[in-house]
Amino acid sequence: MTDIAITLTVNGVVRQVEVPGRRLLSDCLRHDLGLTGTHVGCEHGVCGCCTVLLDGEPVRSCLTFAVTVDGHDITTVEGLAAPGGAMSPVQRAFAECHGLQCGFCTPGFLCTVTALLRDNPSPTGEEVLEGISGNLCRCTGYQNIVRSVHRAAEIIAEET
Repeated sequence: MTDIAITLTVNGVVRQVEVPGRRLLSDCLRHDLGLTGTHVGCEHGVCGCCTVLLDGEPVRSCLTFAVTVDGHDITTVEGLAAPGGAMSPVQRAFAECHGLQCGFCTPGFLCTVTALLRDNPSPTGEEVLEGISGNLCRCTGYQNIVRSVHRAAEIIAEET
């Protein structure tokens, strides 16, 4: 089977790559493009570690064929920082509130929370829990992750 040429805009940079038709987006990002911040946990779409933003919306990259996103915009955890490398409000809040331990699930949470707060800049506690419910962390009790989401909302509000 021949590879298929696709063009993706990844973290604001147009990237062209040839991939097999069944290559997962997570594998394309990690192995073909060298963006290893996207983690692969369960490979079944359950854990959320592989979450990236596809045209701004959170998707499981381990369930998405790379060829299906030809021509689309992808934001990975590497693309969340501001130009010049300054951490985003969500990244700063996770660091400040200790919203991570081993860090394996963190890229997926950061992408998910970035979209959550874009759509709902001042979520209630219940909305935060619902918003992060698709991401699993095996290290924490989620208290610091929830705290991080609320702190990120505060930082965003302070900066606007």
